[in-house]
Amino acid sequence: MFSKLMGYKNENVSTIIKSTNGLKYKMIIHSLFIGILTGCIIVAYRIMGERLLGLFANLYRLAKTNTSIAIGVFVILVLIALLVSLFVRQEPNISGSGIPQVEGVMTRKMKTNWWSVLVYKFFGGILCLAAGLSVGREGPSIQMGAAIGEGVSRKTNQLDYEHKYLMTSGASAGLAAAFNAPLAGVMFALEEVHKNFSPVVLVSAMVSAVTADMITKSFLGINPSLRFDALSIMPIKYYWSLLLLGILIGLSSYIFNHGVIMSKAIYRGMPIKQEFKILIPFIFAALIGMAFPTLLGGGHELIININHLHLGLALLLLYLLIKYLFTFVSFGSGVPGGIFFPLLALGALMGNIFGTICVNYLGIPHQFLVNFAVLAMAGHFAATVKAPITGIILIFEMTGSFEHLLPLSVVVFSALITSDLLGVEPVYDMLLNDILKHKKDSDYHTEDKNKTLMEFAVHIGSQVEGKLISQVTWPDKCLVVAIYRGAEEIIPRGNTMIVGGDMLLVMVNKDESQEMLDLLTLMTSKIG
Repeated sequence: MFSKLMGYKNENVSTIIKSTNGLKYKMIIHSLFIGILTGCIIVAYRIMGERLLGLFANLYRLAKTNTSIAIGVFVILVLIALLVSLFVRQEPNISGSGIPQVEGVMTRKMKTNWWSVLVYKFFGGILCLAAGLSVGREGPSIQMGAAIGEGVSRKTNQLDYEHKYLMTSGASAGLAAAFNAPLAGVMFALEEVHKNFSPVVLVSAMVSAVTADMITKSFLGINPSLRFDALSIMPIKYYWSLLLLGILIGLSSYIFNHGVIMSKAIYRGMPIKQEFKILIPFIFAALIGMAFPTLLGGGHELIININHLHLGLALLLLYLLIKYLFTFVSFGSGVPGGIFFPLLALGALMGNIFGTICVNYLGIPHQFLVNFAVLAMAGHFAATVKAPITGIILIFEMTGSFEHLLPLSVVVFSALITSDLLGVEPVYDMLLNDILKHKKDSDYHTEDKNKTLMEFAVHIGSQVEGKLISQVTWPDKCLVVAIYRGAEEIIPRGNTMIVGGDMLLVMVNKDESQEMLDLLTLMTSKIG
């Protein structure tokens, strides 16, 4: 195996291997610090964004009947749009949700400046939340958390592969603080960001998420992010409606994912300066704030009040259409803001529409109307992001209700299957591919002959499972330095057998890590 590491310096190799000793405990300590920092920053982000949104909502209400105030509001929005466009120009990687950029860094396809991202995302995101654009706080919170994780890693001189662990911890803390949902933060970090469940990353993500959640609840209270009245338990005889709801949500995921990408393409093709592109959603926000104030922002107030608005079916359909368009107009412009909450709000609207039809025409009791909205949120998230476990846990934590696992699963998996049949790709993968397609190679490629470690989970039935180390045709210039089998650490030799469920620790050159990630992921996951 060492013969495949041509050009490796023994000192570098030994340094990296020695760093794995006590790695879990080192990551726990750093993750605790990351959780504290992330929690404090996201608390400030949430408080400032929510209070400023309340101020702008009042201004929009007054502007509706006062021409002078209306003119003043539009002037302020123009100035804010110019400031946000300046931030995006200074740091292009704050554009949009931020989650695709985090995934790009984690998969070695992009590089970012963590400090620049943190500062510009914080202030740019607050301005977009304040004006009431249809964007969420969760994507920016995850990106800022990951930036904090990278910053702590850099400042404490961690090795390259340890940056990935701490960025995952920061992303987990960011979502936990944004939604008061630590378990969902951990699951999202593993399921969507890190994309494996190694013991080290699991423990460090849990520590940072729980710590950030404690900080958040110390300032904002222990209530769930979304509070509904107690949901009635739906009898099995009505589950046919949940299957239909899942299919409807799966169709919506196709519309949403392709609509987001299409909106970015439309903005990209506009023959106007970036400042004017970013101004468009701010103008939309003012118009919607005066005509349909419930639709302002990512959708938190809409979700909370949807069953108390007593809207007719026609008005619900109008709200759904406007929310779709407002989200596409906001996100496509490239402003710093997420799609997490908007896609939940769209799910709640569709669930409410479907539930209204079921109650009015199909004989389902009115008491289950709120169930459809809550279940549709989980289904829409799962079908759009392709993270079903996170979707289920997120709704549990955000609503404070843990009694509806079966109906949640029915909606989530029927929506997921429908989206798979339609060929829907995960929205953040689509957005990352869109970013990479329109970036110059110099923006994210780098020559670096230093070494790094990568982890790979061995799937049962994969190409390497059941084979000896010497029987596997490994890519050139990679070295399997350790195998983790449960709590046991195995030093691999040629006659060491690889077993399903093993975690392989592999050393590669940094500048080849993207290619190696793709090759070794294929070898350890695809059926041989």
